[in-house]
Amino acid sequence: MNSKRQRCFNTTGTCDPKQHYMVRLDKRLTEIKDLVDNGKYFTINRARQFGKTTTLQALSEYLNHDYFVVSMDFQMQMSNAKFQTENRFSLAFAKAFVNSFQTNPDNKTAENKSALTKFEASWQSDPDEYELVELFQSLSLLCSEMSTKVVLIIGEVDSATNNQVFLDFLAQLRGYYLNRNRFSTFQSVILAGVCDIKNLKRNLRPEEEHKDNSPWNRKSMTTLQVIHIWCPDCARFLKNNTRKIPKKMYGLIKDC
Repeated sequence: MNSKRQRCFNTTGTCDPKQHYMVRLDKRLTEIKDLVDNGKYFTINRARQFGKTTTLQALSEYLNHDYFVVSMDFQMQMSNAKFQTENRFSLAFAKAFVNSFQTNPDNKTAENKSALTKFEASWQSDPDEYELVELFQSLSLLCSEMSTKVVLIIGEVDSATNNQVFLDFLAQLRGYYLNRNRFSTFQSVILAGVCDIKNLKRNLRPEEEHKDNSPWNRKSMTTLQVIHIWCPDCARFLKNNTRKIPKKMYGLIKDC
């Protein structure tokens, strides 16, 4: 009896090529890595169920051959309460960063363990005064002492929409990006979510209107929309799997 599990279509959560029908990600991952190799800070945004999480997980594994990837998820690791003050955000981010750092299989090398230990000590000495300036100074020190360059991936950044603290966080990222010749920082930062991060709005006082105010430089930012990237891959997928796909599903995929 053949006990091999047959693949099926998955429309909830992450897709696994061993379990689910899905397009090949090779070309997509190579294109994204080109951006990372060139030190780009960019966003990946699209509506839910378009493959962002699947792409990010595959990307994290793919990039980790050449970089040290810290992959975070704001929805899982940061609650709304953590965005209320700069101090609470900075502490929560630092702890979530450590948690994600430790899931990387390369976290146990001597250099990386030492860098992480110093990073943890940065807020433990005086947690009440730990804010964004201190957070980024300690992140810069960590990046300078790592054995390989660090790539930061943050999923579900929509959790921070309309939040001034997160906009200040983006401003710090951009500041270190512009001064990377003077200060060590991330090789690349990838922000993913449903909305385009460049259109985040400032959480102003009630009597003022919301205004577009992203600290990211629109001309230097790259936005990847997963659906646009995957259309050629969908065509190849259909060509290779026509006989395996039920006709009703074939029509749905073809229309995408």
